[in-house]
Amino acid sequence: MGLDDGDALAVLRDAVDPRLGSDALIAAFYARWFATDPSIRDLFPPDMTRQRAVFAQAMTWVLGELVARRAEEPIAFLAQLGRDHRKYGVTAGHYRTLGEALYTTLRRQLEDRWDDRLAGAARDALALCVGVMSGAADAEGGPPFRDGTVIEHLRVTRDVSLIRLQLDGPLAYHPGQYVTVQVPQWPRRWRYLSPSIPAEPGGGIEFHVRSVPGGMVSTAIVNETRPGDRWRLSNPHGGLAVDRAGGDVLMVAGSTGLAPLRALIMDMTRFGDNPRVHLFFGARFPCDLYDLKTLWQIASTNPWLSVTPVSEYATDPPWARDYPDVTPPRGLHVRQTGRLPEVVTRYGGWGDRQILICGSSAMTTATKAALTAKGAPPERIQHDPLTG
Repeated sequence: MGLDDGDALAVLRDAVDPRLGSDALIAAFYARWFATDPSIRDLFPPDMTRQRAVFAQAMTWVLGELVARRAEEPIAFLAQLGRDHRKYGVTAGHYRTLGEALYTTLRRQLEDRWDDRLAGAARDALALCVGVMSGAADAEGGPPFRDGTVIEHLRVTRDVSLIRLQLDGPLAYHPGQYVTVQVPQWPRRWRYLSPSIPAEPGGGIEFHVRSVPGGMVSTAIVNETRPGDRWRLSNPHGGLAVDRAGGDVLMVAGSTGLAPLRALIMDMTRFGDNPRVHLFFGARFPCDLYDLKTLWQIASTNPWLSVTPVSEYATDPPWARDYPDVTPPRGLHVRQTGRLPEVVTRYGGWGDRQILICGSSAMTTATKAALTAKGAPPERIQHDPLTG
């Protein structure tokens, strides 16, 4: 029955589900894949912990959608993966050996339950995954990545840097999208970053990067990036956007989650008529509100934009004096004190707005929950995928 056998697909889904203890199966799969196709090992980082977790989550979701007979989103997701994986140097042969290694691993891990139904479901599901990814990669005509040179590194707070690059060629992206980035300090460890300016025909691009505790790549970017460093950027992802005909807008940005929202706002300044936009920009301390002066400059000439700064604490720590003063001229809303979800919902339910949330997974989840509890329709709330 193959893909029509929901029960067999559910067994496969449960086998790879990390919440049900799939660590050994996923580790065995990668060990088998690397042993049968040694050329693939150098495309991955030395530490495979995060890669195994991401793969398990993705396979669990894809198989779960197939169980529910929802194929449209998985196919779109797999096609995007195939296009994006070109930046790693993945070939059609690698996809073939991936499918073979995963099929063999599933058969051995489930040998006490393995029968023709499981075999057919596994064969067809893996053929779908491999076929869509490989086909989408082959159909993509543009380059798989762009390289660029760091031309400026500004340390704007203790843990936030602004990085400006000149790409070797222009990168086409929509404001609000994100890319994956590889830096020379950590080869083969790609991280998501959102451009903070609209795409430039000349290839200029800017990123806001926050050093995350325990984050090796973000910490290296903030502490070690130097002009002249060469970065590699993937093609863009994501669909965060403002419908200029869709009514007024609420934006909620936590720390460097400001970057994609600022790019959207800057793009909107090209038009004479825009919906009203109310941006809440939050951080831990007042000194962490690193881009208020830019926001003031935009708001001062665009009356449709209102900006409310928010900090969890009312005063700055002693180390704030070592970094640039972020206090803007008079004109923005008075800074509020508190956590973003509570401050935003003190202003109302925002149910009549387009709502865009950007920041950490914890902030995004808490803000979305607070807004929906106040009556905001979940379908009106946009955010990028939550990654942890």
